[in-house]
Order: sequence, then structure tokens, then C-alpha cells
Amino acid sequence: MTDAGTTAAEAAYRGVRAAVVGTGLIGGSILLRLRDAGLDVTGWDPDPTTRDQARERGVSILETVEAAVAGRELVFLCGPLPTLPTALSAVAAASGPDCILTDVGSTKAEVAAAAARQGLLHRFVPGHPMAGAELAGLTAAGPTLLDGAAWVLCPGPVTAPFRWLTGLLLAVFGARVVPLAAAEHDRAAALASHVPHLLAGALAGATHRTAAPDAVLALAAGSFRDGTRVAATPAARTVNLLLGNREEVLRELTGVRAYLDDLAAALRTGDRERLTARYDEAGAVRRLLSDRAYTTRVRDFPVDGDHTGEVGWLRETGAAGGYLGACQVREGRVRYTARLPRAGSGVTRGPDGPADAVDRR
Repeated sequence: MTDAGTTAAEAAYRGVRAAVVGTGLIGGSILLRLRDAGLDVTGWDPDPTTRDQARERGVSILETVEAAVAGRELVFLCGPLPTLPTALSAVAAASGPDCILTDVGSTKAEVAAAAARQGLLHRFVPGHPMAGAELAGLTAAGPTLLDGAAWVLCPGPVTAPFRWLTGLLLAVFGARVVPLAAAEHDRAAALASHVPHLLAGALAGATHRTAAPDAVLALAAGSFRDGTRVAATPAARTVNLLLGNREEVLRELTGVRAYLDDLAAALRTGDRERLTARYDEAGAVRRLLSDRAYTTRVRDFPVDGDHTGEVGWLRETGAAGGYLGACQVREGRVRYTARLPRAGSGVTRGPDGPADAVDRR
């Protein structure tokens, strides 16, 4: 995010009192970005060494989680995935009743269910920024790591916290906010993020076990480096995300195996036409990462009342491959500007409504 693009948008959020609980790679990057954007932000991490590192980088780190979140308007929960339900309970108890809570975990169904059990759906918004690095810890964090990232938020039955948090992420991080139901996120993340960790681990692990691993590494170029990059992620972090989304990962892995078996069968029989067709199909999907065309759609809803239609439209937008580029609350209505894949440029169709239209239903 450039300085020229941040001044006006960030101004509305300067002075917001925020806290970050867990200041590793993602939490630390959020902490540093909020600090640079002018928010009043504090942090806490269970590791004393990490707290010292944060102070060396000029951020406010307190000695207890209770002190860090007291009097805050917004708290990001950024600890390891298995700790999030317990951390959510502790932070909710230590923060004010109007404090908005969100997380950055790589799976959403479990923490969303925990929030429901704890009666926190009125102020907890499950979240997941789709960015990171194979490195870990605060020393690898940076204030620009998450700029422009696709940032999943799961809208719940009370939409005011979702709207406010969406506005902040758009203004401060330049995020592309992707609204999804928690279960839909976990299904999509299985193939978009989690299965690639399995494939990277398999390729790197097979290289280690081959007869001449040093020769393989000597020849390794871009395809090997790109394909194995996340294998360098700390093992504990990878295991957490795989076990946290086990059923969805295994389900999507079945499809990946079937496609790989199809390629192997064509290779085994020397079927050039079949191999070419499979790689043409795969290449078309890969090119959508950079060549996808989008159209703009605008919808607005009443701020008060039944939010079923609003939540449904938001979830449909995310499931169709869209994201939010603006969220404005004015004169008793909330207006969303969404960007959706243009018909013919993707694999799904977007939710209802013509391009560039305002629908007041």
C-alpha cells in the first residue's frame, strides 16, 4: 500500500484502540501495520523474548494479555490455531462488551463454533488473511506483508462488526475482503492453501529420499523452488493447519490424486493428446490468477432489521470468487461495492444483479 493511497482512507481509523494477541509472523505484521497507520495499538505474546523483540521495534507490548486488551475497541487473535478457542474466551472476558474480536487462523469452522458456544457471535468476526511466508516469528514480520491480501471475513447474524472491520481492513491494509461462511472458507482453503502444503512436503521429502538428492538440488530451478517453498514452513504450523481442516483436506486430496493418476496413466501409455488436454485444462485455471476479468456490482441494505438477505448476498459474493472493494454506512443503509469475475473469465457465476447496478431490494 502506497502512502498516496492511504492518507484519506486511514484517517477515519486513526486513534482506534486496537490490540494484537500473539505477535509472530502474521500478528507481528498486523501490529506493525496498525502502528504505522496511526492506530493506538498494543500487543502481547506469551514468549518473553518475542515481547523484547517487539519493544526493540518500537511497539507497545504489555506483560499480560489482560492489560493488552483492556479498553480496546478491536482485538486480533493471532496465536497458534489450536489455542484460538481458549484465547477467544480469555480475551472476551478481559475486554469490554463492545470490543470487536477477530482472528487470523487458517481454518474457520472450529473457532466460529467456539464463538457460538460462548455467546460471542455479536462481536466476533472470524477472519483469515491469505498471505504469509515460509518464515516464522516477529523477526520475519513486516508492516507491508499483508498489504493488498485477500482477507476472508465470515459475516454472522449481527453484521455491524463485520461492516466496521471490513472498512478498517480496506482502509489500513488495502485488503480484498472476501466474505464467506466458515464452512465454505474451509472447503476453499483446503485446495487453495492446505493441500499445497502436502504436495510441497511430498516433493521435498521425496527429494531427500532419492538416490542423488544433492544432484537434484543442484539442478533445482524455479519450478522446484516454487513447488516446495511452503515445505520450509515450521512443521508445527503446517501440522496445525492440516489437522485443523483434516476432513476437507483429505476430500480435496482425493481429487488431486485422481488428476495426478490421470496424468500418470496418459504418460504411461504415451497418450500425447490426453496429456496435452489435461495440461491445457490446468493451464487455463493457472492463468486466471493474473488474467481474470472482473466487473463491479453494488448492493445496499438497511442498517437495522433482518440481516438475512445481507449475509446471504455477502456469502454468495465470496463463494463466486468475488471480493469487497468498499463498504459505506450512510443514512441508515450500508452500501457494498463488490468485484466479481466477469462472465466467461472464471469457473463460476456471480450472485444476482447486473454489472455496475445498484440494487435496493
